[in-house]
Amino acid sequence: METRADNPPNGRAAPESATAKKLGKQMEKVGHTAEQVWDRTRESFSDFGDTIDLKGRVSRNPYGTVAAAIGIGYVLGGGLFTPLTSRIVRLGVRIGLRLAVLPLLKQEMAEIVDSLEEDVGGGRGEAKGQASKRTRTRGEEP
Repeated sequence: METRADNPPNGRAAPESATAKKLGKQMEKVGHTAEQVWDRTRESFSDFGDTIDLKGRVSRNPYGTVAAAIGIGYVLGGGLFTPLTSRIVRLGVRIGLRLAVLPLLKQEMAEIVDSLEEDVGGGRGEAKGQASKRTRTRGEEP
């Protein structure tokens, strides 16, 4: 048995106007649903914007807001796992370690030097005398 567009399987052809009306109703329903979804989405974003006070943040800190937008765009754009990001992270780690570790090393070295001066000098008076000699050699006044 053969079916064709002009010969439907049930033997009756639907009138053109009924098919058009049915399609029109479906399109209207889809359009109405899409409009509802759009309205809900717009309301949600409006509520979200009010919650985080976006306009106030932009007016109080415009540069920070632009920097945050650039960072979010970079991450969402797929820039997180790129060679540029790895270079930036390595540089940040190096700088961070230097800023964090160097003061600790300086403090430890100063404590070691102080303890050595106390041990070698035999007392505080001699250690102070040696320290004053060092300052004089640098061109500073005692």
